[in-house]
Amino acid sequence: MLLILVAKALHLAPEGIGITLAIAGATVVALVMGLNWLALIGVILALAVAGFFRDPERTPNRITDVVLSGADGRVTDIAETALPGAAPSRFRRVSVFMSPLNVHVNRASVSAEVMSVTHTAGEFRAAYRDYASEHNERNTILFKDADGRDHGMVQIAGYLARRIVCRLRPGDRIMTGQRIGMIMFGSRVDHYLPLEYRVTVKLGDRVRAGQSVIGERV
Repeated sequence: MLLILVAKALHLAPEGIGITLAIAGATVVALVMGLNWLALIGVILALAVAGFFRDPERTPNRITDVVLSGADGRVTDIAETALPGAAPSRFRRVSVFMSPLNVHVNRASVSAEVMSVTHTAGEFRAAYRDYASEHNERNTILFKDADGRDHGMVQIAGYLARRIVCRLRPGDRIMTGQRIGMIMFGSRVDHYLPLEYRVTVKLGDRVRAGQSVIGERV
């Protein structure tokens, strides 16, 4: 509980508090020992880690009949395909690649009930590649909205990413823009929209989790 309160006060994801404090503690020790050069490196590293785990407040501008981006980053792929590991239904997939400089906290793309959360072990190839959705380490989340439509999100680990955090469990009810987890150090999130939604972004667009509309019902 204390960790969560500290994280909220500093606008950092809870997963980053322990790492940041450990580096800060080592920096203080280096200062006490007179190792100023090492302390300077510690300050720079602590700021870099804190920057990666930053978790700004976000308020959705619109939440009805739309799908919001679940990740900060750049749209790298738009396609019509099936959701890996799920029923053979077709979806519109919008892939968002997160560089190490982006906010890495993921947010719910729609208000819905969580139907399943499936972790799949895999490789750690470059996340912006199309084949990463089937070969990389990933976490597949299937939602069902109030009208019974299926939606999906897949958190995909990248070349640098080695940990996927998902705070959801089957049966959870989530609200659009709610924090659902994060992927550490560069990765990708695939959004699977029902076919009755049109994609409102194009390749190369920059989007923000919990705010940017990537699809709307037609």
